[in-house]
Amino acid sequence: MCGICGFFGEVENNKEILKRMMDKIAHRGPDDEGMYVDKLAAIGHRRLSIIDLDHGAQPMYNETGDIAIVFNGEIYNHLELRKDLIEKGHQFSNDSDTECLIHGYEEYGTELLSKLRGMFAFVIWDAENKTMFAARDHFGIKPFYYAKEGDHLIFASETKAILEFPGFEKRLNEAALEQYLSFQYSVLPETFFKGIYRLPAGHYMIYKDQCLTIERYFDPMMQPKSDGNLSQTVSEIEDIVHDTVDAHMIADVEVGSLLSSGVDSSYVVSEFPGEKTFTVGFLDKQSQYNEIRYAEGLVKELGKKNFSKNIDSDEYFDSIETVMYYMDEPLADPSCIALYFVDQLAAEQIKVVLSGEGADEFFGGYNIYHEPLSLKHYQKLPKALRKGLAAIAKKMPAMKGRNFIIRGSKTVEERFIGNANMFSVEDREKLLKTELTHITPEEIVSTTYDKVSHLNDIAKMQYIDTNFWLQGDILLKADKMSMAHCLESRVPFLDVKVFEYAKTLPIDFRCNKEATKRAFRIAAKRHIPEATANKKKLGFPVPIRVWLREEKYYSRVFETLTSDTANRFFHTELLVKLMEEHKSGKADHSRRIWTVYVFLVWYRVYFEDETFRPINHDWIENRIRTA
Repeated sequence: MCGICGFFGEVENNKEILKRMMDKIAHRGPDDEGMYVDKLAAIGHRRLSIIDLDHGAQPMYNETGDIAIVFNGEIYNHLELRKDLIEKGHQFSNDSDTECLIHGYEEYGTELLSKLRGMFAFVIWDAENKTMFAARDHFGIKPFYYAKEGDHLIFASETKAILEFPGFEKRLNEAALEQYLSFQYSVLPETFFKGIYRLPAGHYMIYKDQCLTIERYFDPMMQPKSDGNLSQTVSEIEDIVHDTVDAHMIADVEVGSLLSSGVDSSYVVSEFPGEKTFTVGFLDKQSQYNEIRYAEGLVKELGKKNFSKNIDSDEYFDSIETVMYYMDEPLADPSCIALYFVDQLAAEQIKVVLSGEGADEFFGGYNIYHEPLSLKHYQKLPKALRKGLAAIAKKMPAMKGRNFIIRGSKTVEERFIGNANMFSVEDREKLLKTELTHITPEEIVSTTYDKVSHLNDIAKMQYIDTNFWLQGDILLKADKMSMAHCLESRVPFLDVKVFEYAKTLPIDFRCNKEATKRAFRIAAKRHIPEATANKKKLGFPVPIRVWLREEKYYSRVFETLTSDTANRFFHTELLVKLMEEHKSGKADHSRRIWTVYVFLVWYRVYFEDETFRPINHDWIENRIRTA
């Protein structure tokens, strides 16, 4: 796990510029640094040493030295690839997975990507052909950003490095804010920084003669079978989980695991051969917001160790600026801050952790996936009748069944944009003072839905989540929060071998009236307590709703939401109304308030506070000095 950055095109003082970019992402790789610079290319690397500690320094080169690579990630099948490439005549000089990418590129070109099992973002510079080849892994586990500035192409693992390139003007992309208010994360190809883009998951790019081309090499398309044998499927899932956890253990350093009260991380912990697990919680141990007691019970049964931390409200709120700095873009998922603390806890002891992301998207685990089943009979009513009932329901106050009637009047394409839907188009257009595009969330996801019009509604929802929610929220926070602490986070369920199996599961094995992740949970039950395997999906519970009704934090957030900066972007009287209604208990507006608040905190860090320094800055500096 590392950080990469660089640029292509002639620039004066290219080494100094590259060094400034590398320093901005030093937290991603405190153990070493390296750079390659010629007249047309400058590529840099910050290293977190995990595999081949003595010989894995980057940039790395082929035998003749005319091909250089900087690589962030891990290739779990690199030993198989190495054997194949040696048989084809390639000579290796070290034991790292990075060198497989160089020789693989020489042998297969872009077809190399179809042979990889791992998480990756890399850039290969072919000096002889003056060609750059870059790629991002199948599901977007590792980040990759790029920008065009004049005659130059700039890239980095984090946007903050691109902002160091001379002449690049830091400007807010207001179109990103408009969509963020609905999705709770940055969903557009262009980031919150005007001119900086993200390379989508499963894509590669080629840059030659100032011409940039981007192509998709992998599409996580669901292909559910019509039926199957449940008992056999459960046994096959057991084998697949065992295989993927084993593959993700490859390292020359100790590997631990994050642990919540849910089935996904619990199943990983039951399979991984390591000892150390890490958990955080809020309030007291009996609270619904505290998972520590579950973790302690599981490790006792499995014979492992758990290290835990109870996060108090002050340190949670005091960390928000730091978290937004490392996130690069605003993310209104309160769990990203909890993840910051659990990764901090793990980084005090180890360099690599396993985590349970991806099982929900692949195996059908989100509670919302029940919705097509619960709406099935209601949607047999004539559409015109359902639309009429919904129109009446919208005019009525909040009550039981209201949302069911409204959502039941819509197709899945009209009602589902992913696991979060904060502000409606109507509400966000009333709230915003910025110039609006009037593009709806439904329009954002429509072309993705077009590709799966033949699928069952549950499979459609999985495909939407895999292409949007997984990349924009789940994996973004997993990468950025772990790297904020020089920690590598691995996600065994997000593996191409796991997906190739999971995509064919019959819908009934994914989600039925009784359970989400139905077959997966049955498999997990053979390894963890039944109560844990059957536990309802909670996410990463954070008591934002509770804290925003306490005077101390209400006042803190209120001050930000009525500030001059807030007034520049929003009609703040509407924010005040949300705050007052929430505090009085009239409604739960916590998530919408939090969405706006987090954006304003992020904006302050990147556009107003020139002296900002993350709270763990000294720890990072010491980590680099002692590496």
